[in-house]
Amino acid sequence: MPGGMEERYSKAETLALRRKHIGPSCKVFFAKDPLKIVRAQGQYMFDETGEKYLDCINNVAHVGHSHPYVTKAATKQMELLNTNSRFLHDNLVQYAQRLTATLPEKLSVCYFVNSGSEANDLALRLARQYHGHQDVITLENAYHGHLTSLIDISPYKFNQLGKDSKKEFVHVAPSPDIYRGKYREDHPDPASAYAEEVKKIIEETQKNGRKIAAFIAESMQSCGGQVIPPVGYFQKVAEYVRAAGGVFIADEVQVGFGRVGKHFWAFQLQGEDFVPDIVTMGKPIGNGHPMSCVVTTREIAESFGASGLEYFNTFGGNPVSCAIGLAVLDVIEKEDLQGNATRVGNYLLELLAEQKEKHPLVGDIRGVGLFVGVDLVKDQQKRTPATAEALHLIYKLKEQKILLSADGPHRNVLKFKPPMCFTMENAKHVVEKIDVLLTEIEEATGLKTGNNISANAQCKRKTNEGGSQAESANESTSHMNGAACRQENGFYPEKCSVPSKRIIT
Repeated sequence: MPGGMEERYSKAETLALRRKHIGPSCKVFFAKDPLKIVRAQGQYMFDETGEKYLDCINNVAHVGHSHPYVTKAATKQMELLNTNSRFLHDNLVQYAQRLTATLPEKLSVCYFVNSGSEANDLALRLARQYHGHQDVITLENAYHGHLTSLIDISPYKFNQLGKDSKKEFVHVAPSPDIYRGKYREDHPDPASAYAEEVKKIIEETQKNGRKIAAFIAESMQSCGGQVIPPVGYFQKVAEYVRAAGGVFIADEVQVGFGRVGKHFWAFQLQGEDFVPDIVTMGKPIGNGHPMSCVVTTREIAESFGASGLEYFNTFGGNPVSCAIGLAVLDVIEKEDLQGNATRVGNYLLELLAEQKEKHPLVGDIRGVGLFVGVDLVKDQQKRTPATAEALHLIYKLKEQKILLSADGPHRNVLKFKPPMCFTMENAKHVVEKIDVLLTEIEEATGLKTGNNISANAQCKRKTNEGGSQAESANESTSHMNGAACRQENGFYPEKCSVPSKRIIT
């Protein structure tokens, strides 16, 4: 057993015991041949045989698996004290101060909880208490957590339960997806068009005598397929929602804490003139430790308190959690992980853009920082999702000791959301493997490979950490698809470009 650990059960025994004692709805990655992971470090995970896997999907281990600075902070505080927040402790107030300093000034009041689901559930309570309204607007394919209150507002989940599963207080707006959505990259103003859809929902809701409590959206949709809203969309939505007496909840559980590179929070990609009323955060906040937070305005917090109902969370904001949270913030700053997200993310986007030029299976490349999606298609013009091909590729990458996942409503979008210590060498390694696998799939299915990138262009690229990639890849964009047109062979677009609003990392 690597690392001096003793393996208690064989992999087969572990799997058998899991099937016996763990609920069948609790799934594992790679169900055909699940991995038994026994330790991890940085951006790598190790199985019981010592095999090393490159982790491209674990946005929970934000600053890297088992980061020594974070684990030391946790151990040190745990040796001293861990108790609830009804006692005064400096860690709680210091962390709240540090965390709110990363946000716009009006977002100044914190509620600490233990998971992203708890955070979003509490955000709904805050929103409904604020003006006494009940209805919620959510987005197509949205996922906000596993609690009953959140399944209700998560089409990604409740649509699996049948056509009558949507509750009457829930209203679903189109996902602001400019590749697959109602308004695409050739639309002159997709942000306004998608926002108008929300306005129509509000007007219809009011006609029916109902009142909007909140609009909730991930700042960038993750389970929905790595969707990046066009700039200006949130501002317009917030205007309409607030006019109706509701609040805007930005769900940063998946994408916060510098993952987008240029900004600490993904909602800031919309511009300085947009500030949510409530922000929820989780996953990366504790680098694997269960903690989360809701941050809101003083006005909303006081409204919540005015109900007379005390809010208490046994473990939320305990000294150990806050020590870990502080350590994570320290590492992000000291190791320039936001800068790394920009540099490596831009490089990854550049490499993937070359794959799009080369492979008819690649329909769209979209991303910011270390949050990147590759939309695989069977037909670039029709944008037919290549679901089976995506699954095949994921399993083949696993054989190459690379962990990647596919998601989105059609399960055809390859998702990159690795630990923030992911390197240029890691990016190059993964894309080289994807290139080979895409070629194999296209040859097996009869798809023809399009224009190849010249060897000279590839040879010029420096892949060392101190190289000149930042210069060659800087100002990378969120979408690299252009319009879907094809050559006469029916597979690959020769040249195609359509104006669309783009986010710069």
